[in-house]
Amino acid sequence: MMFSKTMKSAALIAALFTAAGAVAAEPEFFPRKAAPGQSYPFSEAVRVGDMLYLSGDIGIGADGKLVAGGIKAEAKQVMDNIGANLARHGSSFDHVVQCTVALADIADWPAFNEIYRGYFSKHFPARMAYATGGLALGAKVEVQCNAVLAK
Repeated sequence: MMFSKTMKSAALIAALFTAAGAVAAEPEFFPRKAAPGQSYPFSEAVRVGDMLYLSGDIGIGADGKLVAGGIKAEAKQVMDNIGANLARHGSSFDHVVQCTVALADIADWPAFNEIYRGYFSKHFPARMAYATGGLALGAKVEVQCNAVLAK
């Protein structure tokens, strides 16, 4: 008897979500472009409904190498990379709602913030920052963001 009440409740909840249009959309995966002969075990971005989830990015320039110049140069490059990724998938920094920042050295937090601030004009997204024991390619910073798609 209890099982059937639970089943009825679950069906009612599912019907309410369906009626309210809250049914989860199918995710759309966008592969990360890699050099010939290479592949990455993650997507560049995943779109689910009106949300865009970006993978973490580091300060790699057009030549495929980490930019020189330390934390500020890497921070600028990673934020430029994220901006391009957002635009490619129909969003912008104005629509970013959350970012996660990994720093190879937490002492770089103020320098990173100095660059980061310049990319947000309407609001600052929710954010978490932490220090790591190391990042891919010896990067000083990696940033991951989630955004709402621009309307």
